[in-house]
Amino acid sequence: MTLRIGNASGFYGDRFDAMREMLTGGELDVLTGDYLAELTMLILGRDRLKDPAAGYARTFLRQLEDCLGLAHERSVKIVTNAGGLNPAGLADAVRTLAGRLGIPVRVAHVEGDDLTSSHPGSLAAHAYLGGFGIAECLSAGADIVVTGRVTDAALVTGPAAAHFGWRPTDLDRLAGAVVAGHVLECGTQATGGNYSFFGEGDIRRPGFPLAEIHEDGSCVVTKHPGTGGFVDVGTVTAQLLYETGGARYAGPDVTARLDTVRLSQDGPDRVRIEGVRGEAPPPTLKVGLNKLGGFRNEVTFVLTGLGVEAKAALVREQMEDALAKSPPAQTRWELVRTDRPDADTEETASALLRLVVRDPDQATVGRALSGAAIELALASYPGFHVVAPPGKGAPYGVFEDVYVPQGSVDHVAVLHDGSRLSVIPAQDTRVLDDAPVPPLPEPLPAGPTRRAPLGLVAGARSGDKGGNANVGVWVRTDEAWRWLAHELTADRFRELIPESRGLTVVRHPLPHLRAVNFTVEGILGEGVASQARFDPQAKALGEWLRSRHLEIPEVLL
Repeated sequence: MTLRIGNASGFYGDRFDAMREMLTGGELDVLTGDYLAELTMLILGRDRLKDPAAGYARTFLRQLEDCLGLAHERSVKIVTNAGGLNPAGLADAVRTLAGRLGIPVRVAHVEGDDLTSSHPGSLAAHAYLGGFGIAECLSAGADIVVTGRVTDAALVTGPAAAHFGWRPTDLDRLAGAVVAGHVLECGTQATGGNYSFFGEGDIRRPGFPLAEIHEDGSCVVTKHPGTGGFVDVGTVTAQLLYETGGARYAGPDVTARLDTVRLSQDGPDRVRIEGVRGEAPPPTLKVGLNKLGGFRNEVTFVLTGLGVEAKAALVREQMEDALAKSPPAQTRWELVRTDRPDADTEETASALLRLVVRDPDQATVGRALSGAAIELALASYPGFHVVAPPGKGAPYGVFEDVYVPQGSVDHVAVLHDGSRLSVIPAQDTRVLDDAPVPPLPEPLPAGPTRRAPLGLVAGARSGDKGGNANVGVWVRTDEAWRWLAHELTADRFRELIPESRGLTVVRHPLPHLRAVNFTVEGILGEGVASQARFDPQAKALGEWLRSRHLEIPEVLL
């Protein structure tokens, strides 16, 4: 007995037509959509400030208007976290839409994640719930289940638990579904999107992924026939490493052991995932706190031709003098040397000097900054111009996570008939600690090396978790793993990524995946919404690492 679960959204703003493509492209039992991220919760929180009836992903409703009839005809259940901060509101909107279209569907929702009232000063504070509220809704006959903040994998564990009758004690099965859910959650990242070796397939329009889940928790990740992109062990490995850390991947229902995952190619565009082991979940739930941190503004000066360093020093001194009467709380300068000598275009002869300011007072980073910058237009370095005039100053958010006891959160399934079922929190729990460091393979024998980019032998995938960045690096042969496991240490990472040298870098080896996963603590400041660095979500940090040169054995090149 197989349950086919597909994905049609990896973020709020993903491909609009994906829902129709997934419903018409092949067989499905359940279609999921992941619309939430740390930044999305902040955006929805600001929406709710303007309109208390808002707070959910309106894109989902527009997609559903086009596709509700298709889902009903094909008996496909829809499970989504598009409810965001207002799952009850979205569920009501779906019922109204279904009534207008004349389509008889049963709509349920999950609530209890909203803890904002318990965290004064937060714009949005939401616990990450598990999948058993979703399972209760589906078991009671719901056709559409809307949630607020659940773990991304819960969109898969919930339907699987309902379909196969899994209980909270079925830890290995649940862990297998968590791994499947993690592979599906970012949509086309599992089918060649954002993939280091993207040239190995046609990813101009990759299809969205689906998982064929079996009763024992194993699965096969694939996609609909004829869709773009590709699914192989590499694309699945990349997504498994994305935004994870150590071998223990904790959630509210189960802690999945990533060091037990076994991947194998099961045919064209088919990857089998099996062997996943589960442990009791932690006694606490993660709560994401989103707050308004103040206001930020920026201006980018263009420095062209000769004397870039001197021009940068001049305008920096002028700006600091102009802002001295009311200096912003935080000021950051960054000179990006995009210029080349003897360039044949003006753009390639130019460097960029970026000034970012932050302050609790909008006026300090708004009119004061824009006035100071524009007044220099005829009174600064030769060739003065900016990429764009600074604006009024925009609010920015900060993110942090805290933890609360599982039993302190009222996890409720609100069924399609309006009745409410409390979801019992995990009874058996285990305090999360680091997994034992696994044994590493024998190093490669000594031999000739060549200085070359890491990316010639290794792939990488990186992303954000609050203020931390995660960088997963993997190789595709046992010989390359024998080298990578000993060469790419935390110290070597710091050497290759100078930005990380003053930070804590933790390495997690995952031998079955031929991978090492790094957590770089604090590199993203107070989270993506604070925009603390050039690449605030660390999306390209892995590709920067792959571009760095080191001594690589010639036998691997």
